[in-house]
Amino acid sequence: MDEPMKILIVDNDPQARQQLRQIIDQFGQFTELASEADNGRDAVDLCQQYQPDIVLMDIPMPTMNGLEAARHISTMEQPPAVIFCTNHDQHALAAFAVQAVGYLLKPVSPGALVQALQRASRLNRAQLAWLNHREATLRQESGHIAARTVRGLELIPLDDVLFFMADNKYVTVHHRHGEVLIDDSLKTLEENHARHFVRIHRNALVRRDAIESLSRDEQGHSFIHLRELPQPLSVSRRHVATLKRMMRTL
Repeated sequence: MDEPMKILIVDNDPQARQQLRQIIDQFGQFTELASEADNGRDAVDLCQQYQPDIVLMDIPMPTMNGLEAARHISTMEQPPAVIFCTNHDQHALAAFAVQAVGYLLKPVSPGALVQALQRASRLNRAQLAWLNHREATLRQESGHIAARTVRGLELIPLDDVLFFMADNKYVTVHHRHGEVLIDDSLKTLEENHARHFVRIHRNALVRRDAIESLSRDEQGHSFIHLRELPQPLSVSRRHVATLKRMMRTL
């Protein structure tokens, strides 16, 4: 390779990161340590900042695990190759579902890592983008909503989202700290997050556990009241009965 492969190490165990660093150092001019992180959320941010070629990542981690981080990383314009390095062999199928190019069990041997890096280096960025585009059509429910903003990929914790509102081809995520536009359709959001959100209108989904009450005005129009939201949201007639039944179980 003309330039060294830039590598990002992601693991909440400092000793595991040190071991990977020592192996990478043996490769000399062929590799370069871009940065390190101890959780998946920081890994996503550092991928945008440093544009590494390869991410060596554990799976169980605080804040965001490696599988979810890999899903978000795969949606980037120039995604790096992901190699999982973990103690847990039961995640292998899930790892390859997010297009990981390697799955190594700890303690990682230098020989196994060399082979994984060689496989990763044979995948150019265009191939990775194509592979991950396929995976993006099979999104699974995760703990964050991804939005492309001027700052790059912004991750909004699902727990902070109050409601989704559709307008033409865009959907606005209204969360505790503001709002942001996303590309996902309301139908996709409803399918992926049905446990947490309920349809109140053809253009709106609201957080189930944020619902406070249901009201009706003198003209017979229904409205839903959410905690932490000063203004009620309009409810279409076809969804009133479903909401009433649901609220009796809350």
